[in-house]
Amino acid sequence: MSNYEAVTVERMGEVAVVSFSRPEALNSFNAAQRRDILLAAREVNNDDSIRVVVLAGAGRGFGAGADLSEIPDDPNWRVDDQLNLEYRPVMLEIYRAPKPWISAVQGPAAGVSSAFAMVCDLTVMAENAYIYQAFTAISLVPDGGATWHLVRTLGRKRAYELIATGEKLGAERCLEWGLCNRVVPTDELMDSAIAWAQELAAKAPLSLRYAKQAVVQATEANLGQTISDEAELQLICLASEDAKEGTMAFFEKRTPEWKGK
Repeated sequence: MSNYEAVTVERMGEVAVVSFSRPEALNSFNAAQRRDILLAAREVNNDDSIRVVVLAGAGRGFGAGADLSEIPDDPNWRVDDQLNLEYRPVMLEIYRAPKPWISAVQGPAAGVSSAFAMVCDLTVMAENAYIYQAFTAISLVPDGGATWHLVRTLGRKRAYELIATGEKLGAERCLEWGLCNRVVPTDELMDSAIAWAQELAAKAPLSLRYAKQAVVQATEANLGQTISDEAELQLICLASEDAKEGTMAFFEKRTPEWKGK
């Protein structure tokens, strides 16, 4: 197991569980957690033996956002530097990862912690979970890419309503509005998320990787460009050893043995 101060990494075969580990502070982000989550994300993304990652929070909440007690009393400190230099790299590390990430959310996913929940490719929420844009209560705006995810998922009006009112959007409403994929009993959250990750880890890794890339590119491309992007990725997949193995296994009526190449 990797040794970080504010994040843990646990490996379960082809699945890794990366957890925010400041439960005494509801996993709010201090400097150590900002540093560690980027390093942990790079570690599991670069490990070819890991095919799926689960992102979770230790204790009773996924995360309470930024640790406001840590804002320095320094006139030269700038929050935009922190967002661009510390949060942006890890958000993109997850978003562009060559493998699926599943967020497992219990309790609050507030502020920038909600952005971490939303940047993952798939989300499982416990029945007690909620997404909370608390910014209007403290005269701030969403950050970490939260507005990007909310607008693309909910549309402009619902996204702004959620931000302006500061409503705590519960798990069932998140499921209804497309902010999560599954809602499970709270005491079954991690078992459910890990079981889903293990199920996905048994799929063709190149297919998972390039399908994710195609979906990411499609969010910002027109139809013609998307067709061309898919064609380029299909060319890579069709030439792979795994594609040949998958076809043979289909005709031989057996389980394929994936190599990820």
